[in-house]
Amino acid sequence: MNIPSPIASLPARTPELVDLLESWANINSGSGHLAGLDRMRAALRGAFAPSFPGAVVDEPECAGTARALRLLMRPSAPVRILFSGHFDTVFEANDPFQCCTRPDAWTLRGPGVIDMKGGLMTMLACLQAFEQTPHAGRVGWEVLLTPDEETGSHGSRPLFEVAARRNHLGFVFEPARPNGDIVKSRKGTGGYRVTCRGRAAHAAKVPNDGRNAILGLAEFLLAASRLPTEIPGVLLNAGNIRGGGPATNVVPDFAESELDVRVTTAIDRAELERRIGALAATIDGRDGLRLELKGWFNRPPKECGPVEEKVFAGWRAAAGDLGLTPFNWVHTGGASDGNFLSEYGLPNLDGIGPIGDQLHSDREFVATPSIAPRAQIAALYLHRLAAGEITLG
Repeated sequence: MNIPSPIASLPARTPELVDLLESWANINSGSGHLAGLDRMRAALRGAFAPSFPGAVVDEPECAGTARALRLLMRPSAPVRILFSGHFDTVFEANDPFQCCTRPDAWTLRGPGVIDMKGGLMTMLACLQAFEQTPHAGRVGWEVLLTPDEETGSHGSRPLFEVAARRNHLGFVFEPARPNGDIVKSRKGTGGYRVTCRGRAAHAAKVPNDGRNAILGLAEFLLAASRLPTEIPGVLLNAGNIRGGGPATNVVPDFAESELDVRVTTAIDRAELERRIGALAATIDGRDGLRLELKGWFNRPPKECGPVEEKVFAGWRAAAGDLGLTPFNWVHTGGASDGNFLSEYGLPNLDGIGPIGDQLHSDREFVATPSIAPRAQIAALYLHRLAAGEITLG
């Protein structure tokens, strides 16, 4: 099996790639740390832009946060691929977890090393290798690196809509699963704010004409908590409950809770909304009780279609030809920017970054020997696409 030498030689670059990744992870780029996000974007520009002198580089605005980084290479090519990643992390400037360590020769532990600066490193290495292959000029690509994924991508979301319209396929370099599997589909994420209003009264009044808002809310939450057993594609968690006042001899006239909800398909979402509304209606309108719902979905489901199925077959074949450990793809409850790409009609392969675990904790780590092989898979797939050995259609 002929593997172009720039791709075959990627594992030899591992020490260099790990050193660069460590320098990135030592820059605090918590989602709320704008100065740190600016420094991180500058570091990424300093790595990406010189590697691709033919690319158009800009830093588009993202409302309410730092700027993104975008590179466009051959935007008029017949096949165009979007490379998506984020450079913010959940570790803010005051978090005690700030610096990388190397517990052993195969592990880099540090803030954002797997979620997802390790993915950005894999992306960079992939494109550097691919651009040295003989048919690279037949494929155009766009790199879009954003600063607000961990807080919902509210400012960068319009950039994904634009990118989805001008590309044919997306690669999302979120981390692989700890066993090496990549992501087939993701749940859509949303929430509800549930407010119950009752009627205050003295708790000792007999007969009592108060209406207890806490009990009304509790009845709703207990019923709602059973929905995942009735709609298998749904997850629901009730939290952040508040209500009543300091005096326990007053029947409380206010209670509120927030729900985290996740759905596998658009059909699941419609059914969940119908059932939630019906449960609320059984309490709303009772004598002295009002129950109000305010719902939202910040990310739609990422569903798997026939293009993704075909791309994954080629992806896994590339891994096999490289002699790498076989892997599969799985459904996961966590969302990514791949959800937006699916909403805007762009097929995408997700979770194709390196292997690691313990993300969002001070134990977060990346398995450093996985960085180069994951870049090899992506680069070999691109090479075969450019050479006409495989197609998207």
